Amino acid sequence: MRNWRFFLIVFFFLALGSGLIARLAILQIINHGFYKALAKGQQSLPSISTGERGDIFFTDKQGTQYTVATTKKLPFVFLTPPEVKDQEITVFALSEILDISKETILKKLSRKESLFEVLKKRLTQEEQQKIENINLPGVYMRQENIRSYPYGTLASRTLGFINQDWEGQYGIEKYYEEYLEGKRGLEKTLRNVAGYLLSGQRDTLKDGKDLILTIDFNIQSMAESLLQKAKESHDIKEGTIIVIDPTTGAILTLANYPNFDPNTYSQVTDLSIFQNPAVQKLFEPGSVFKPLTMASGIDAEKLTPATTYTDFGVVRIGGYKILNYDEQVWGERSMTEVLEFSINTGAVFAEAETGHQTFMDYVSRFGIFKPTKVDIAGEIYSQNKELKKGYEITYATASFGQGIEMTPMQLVRAYSALANNGYLITPHLLKQDTLPSEAVISQRTASQITAMLVSVTENGFGKSARVPGYYLAGKTGTAQISYSALGEQKSGYSDETMQSFIGYAPAFQPRFLTLVLLNNPQTKTAEYSAIPIFQELSKYILDYYEIPHDYEL
Repeated sequence: MRNWRFFLIVFFFLALGSGLIARLAILQIINHGFYKALAKGQQSLPSISTGERGDIFFTDKQGTQYTVATTKKLPFVFLTPPEVKDQEITVFALSEILDISKETILKKLSRKESLFEVLKKRLTQEEQQKIENINLPGVYMRQENIRSYPYGTLASRTLGFINQDWEGQYGIEKYYEEYLEGKRGLEKTLRNVAGYLLSGQRDTLKDGKDLILTIDFNIQSMAESLLQKAKESHDIKEGTIIVIDPTTGAILTLANYPNFDPNTYSQVTDLSIFQNPAVQKLFEPGSVFKPLTMASGIDAEKLTPATTYTDFGVVRIGGYKILNYDEQVWGERSMTEVLEFSINTGAVFAEAETGHQTFMDYVSRFGIFKPTKVDIAGEIYSQNKELKKGYEITYATASFGQGIEMTPMQLVRAYSALANNGYLITPHLLKQDTLPSEAVISQRTASQITAMLVSVTENGFGKSARVPGYYLAGKTGTAQISYSALGEQKSGYSDETMQSFIGYAPAFQPRFLTLVLLNNPQTKTAEYSAIPIFQELSKYILDYYEIPHDYEL
């Protein structure tokens, strides 16, 4: 009997041992690959993620970089209601720390099935420290990526912003979306059995590229401050300043008024403020167009700067009358004097001498009928269909910038040919090699027009644009705004005006070309609104770049 029990016990242990050995064989030999993969899968955790968005920089003349758009990680606090143990203590503590009403917190805690109820984003360091110190169950902090614009409103209508889906909206952010955005891919993290991070690896996941723009931080800041002053002194509706290197096309400034803060873009109620007027709004340029009319006639060898005509104060075309400003009568005048004193009838004479088709050919050469292809989102242009219908009156009015429309950037581009020995450049914001240019008028014509524009600032209505020691080439413009441009359902022109001055310096070796455009300033003409801004900004740039004088003071 006793032997029977002994053999039963031995049999039991032998069976148990055989089972364990068989199980180990299955685990370690037969299913070794499966469990190895399972273990690796628990320690190596793949997830779909997106790379960091690239930063955007302005520079200055020394090459110093200013970060104007970047991505930051900021802490936020959230609740997991089922894990909250003491509701009263939790509500009281969070209300005090985060300055949130108790009712708001209680409402979030009432959602018992929810595991994620955001309480507050963008915590301050003090708030973050206090949350960490209280260590309440069900209260957690995490970090989120946000797009930050450190200089607030600076160049906001040029930069654009990032929406909630992390997509670029307007401006540079949208135009260079594919360049800036991080690429989605697998991100693997290796953890030990205790869950601690050992290493990380990115497979196909890439960060976006940074952008260095041609905009000069200091000139941009100066231009925006001058537009703010124009609002205070002349009550402008809107204002735009473009400064460009006319030989390379590099945009040094693209300033607008009013602006918005892209950090809080969701608070903007007037969505039109997101548009950049420099490329997204059309206007009739008025007298700043006259030098392009003169360039057409001179390049076609139909005129010279010394060509004269007699002004009787009015030109009649069909049932229309074209008058000079203040209905002045100028008598016999040269084409140079037509620009000096901005004589409308002289521009009509110049266009007629050039010939309608030739005039239109040059308008097309100057790029008025096509986009500039500047690298900013949303550029528009006008087909100028009314002008192309070929009425005698529309040719006449177009000669002095009425009844022809364009964007400010198109006007700046056209003027680049005058400043750049007849070559039309492509304006651009991304720092890059100089883009190809196109000859549209001869170097001789460009030189003659430049001399005529210097005469405008030395002897004509542009005298107040002068900067002592330098020759500046420039032209004023005061154009009535049509009722249709104001959204009114009637023909003709209102009493509101677009006042402008465009010019370049030093005139015979230009380093910069500037357009100042003001929407309905409370002054009579651009002489009292746009010219003072142009003069102050030009003096600033000449001093800033330490450009040598043209002549001794």
